[in-house]
Amino acid sequence: MTKKTIVFTGGGTAGHVTPNIAIINEMDKREWDIQYIGSKKGIEKELIENIDIPYHSISSGKLRRYIDFENVKDVFRVLKGCIDARRTLKKLRPNVIFSKGGFVSVPVIVAAKSLKIPTFIHESDMTPGLANKISQRFATKVFTSFEETANFFPASKVQVIGSPIRKGIFAGSADKGREFLGFDRKLPILTIMGGSLGSKKINEVVRGTLDELTKKYQVIHLCGKNNLDPDLEGKKGYKQFEYVNDELPDILAATDFVLTRGGSNAIFEFLALKIPMLIIPLSKRQSRGDQILNANSFAEKGYAVKLEEEDLNNESLLDQLNEIGKNRGQFVQSMDESRQSEALDIIIEEIEKQS
Repeated sequence: MTKKTIVFTGGGTAGHVTPNIAIINEMDKREWDIQYIGSKKGIEKELIENIDIPYHSISSGKLRRYIDFENVKDVFRVLKGCIDARRTLKKLRPNVIFSKGGFVSVPVIVAAKSLKIPTFIHESDMTPGLANKISQRFATKVFTSFEETANFFPASKVQVIGSPIRKGIFAGSADKGREFLGFDRKLPILTIMGGSLGSKKINEVVRGTLDELTKKYQVIHLCGKNNLDPDLEGKKGYKQFEYVNDELPDILAATDFVLTRGGSNAIFEFLALKIPMLIIPLSKRQSRGDQILNANSFAEKGYAVKLEEEDLNNESLLDQLNEIGKNRGQFVQSMDESRQSEALDIIIEEIEKQS
């Protein structure tokens, strides 16, 4: 039987890659030849090569909303990326392309349109990023995580499906998680995740309140690369890691509360797992404000409490965690009532229909 070919694209951050991996893991490798197009040095290269999927690098430029001399250079990088992508697609001859956004995806989708290859894109955040704003003009179909996001895309193309969540995240064992951490059942477990690179402000405030936190919680702190504090090794009720991978489902199964950034993929996973959240989104100084909108939506629906990074200090952190702790049952009930569609299954079904 001749295999069908699908090309995935998306990169720049892990959030543009992990949903692609979730879809890849559920596809029948006997029927599909799976390929990936990304940038030459982006995080997507390492993540995709780790799962043994053929990876093709193209030139990529950053798309900025502000005036900068680098924009001139990046115009040429993007144009070269379109040429690179077209050459690669002509060689691979895919039946369909799936994109999770990021700057590198734009040349791929433009090239695919010129070759009449059907393309699906998925927008995770409340408002579309610039890459997906450009790409939607060339896409066959646009999926979104939030209902509110559908208003930014043509009604004839858009479908609200939620976020594609890796199924492995549901396979965790709370007992194995506690055993891995060396924690018991006496106190609830608070998991702190500041993103793959960590957050200086979050790390500082968490560590500044550890004596108070460990009276009420057992704390696992995923603090980001090069952010371990050797002085805190061995502290009772506290475990720190730069990053965890294989053990994460077990850790989340044991987790009672989570402190997180406002990235869409992460908060939809916590929603699916029914873990009440304290969301500290990236500020507008650090981003385009998408995490703030994501956090607002989840707070309004009763899934989380939002704390602005500008308001984060020792006292506010403890106060907001107390608020979540007192009302945990209400948060879980709201999450239980949420109508999360099977985004992963819907995407795979649409890919099958298109091919």
